[in-house]
Amino acid sequence: MKDNTFETIKKIDDNGREYWSSRELAKVLEYSDYRNFLKAIDKAKVACENSSEVIHNHFVDANEMVQIGSGAEKPVETMYLSRYACYLIVQNSDPTKVVIARGQTYFAIQTRRQEKADNLIEDHNRVFLREEMKKHNTSLMQTASQAGVESFAIFQNAGYKGLYGGRTMQDIHTKKRLKKSQKILDHMNSEELAANLFRATQTDAKIKRENVKGQGNANFAHYVVGQKVRNTIVNLGGTMPEELPTPDAIGKAQTRIKKSKNIKKIESGEDRK
Repeated sequence: MKDNTFETIKKIDDNGREYWSSRELAKVLEYSDYRNFLKAIDKAKVACENSSEVIHNHFVDANEMVQIGSGAEKPVETMYLSRYACYLIVQNSDPTKVVIARGQTYFAIQTRRQEKADNLIEDHNRVFLREEMKKHNTSLMQTASQAGVESFAIFQNAGYKGLYGGRTMQDIHTKKRLKKSQKILDHMNSEELAANLFRATQTDAKIKRENVKGQGNANFAHYVVGQKVRNTIVNLGGTMPEELPTPDAIGKAQTRIKKSKNIKKIESGEDRK
């Protein structure tokens, strides 16, 4: 059996997401009794939960219609599985079967490829949002200056305190374990950058809209906006910004993007034109 058998039974839903039917996967993996395959699925679910993944994001209960003779059909219970779910299943199946070993290799490689693709998307998002932060921070500083702000460090700190639950820039820097030369914004993931971008744009708009004047009033406005952004995250059940992971430097993300573009050029033959 060729490795691409797993690819041929892959399905795509209406949102363009790939999935596999547990019934079809069981057949390909040579399980004669579907109930035995369910045992492998149960083990995979435990592994999924232990890896802090949400089970129903990868294992979705469903019904499929199967023929029972004379053209009649009946519904049978099945599961729609993500690529990651399939990977966990083959890792928890009988390793003595050749087909299982092939499945382990296939899904391990494909899962790793997907991880790399997801990481590259995150790199693109980070680079874009970091550039937006630069532009909007410049605009915010100009607006603050016109409002009478003289100490931009204190003004900026007020916004961070609101968004980070009273933590100062130095506190955030310390929590992220950054060196003195490293900038906080250069070590934020896209989720954290987006929260800070919202803080900056809304503070800029608030100061202009309410004609805020004076260092103290501008500081308070910045703090209030940061606090409201934090409260919104709380209400949505999100992760607090100070608890989000600290990625490597934004420069490394830019390097990975550039490297990816160069690889695509080589693969497409553009570099030989």
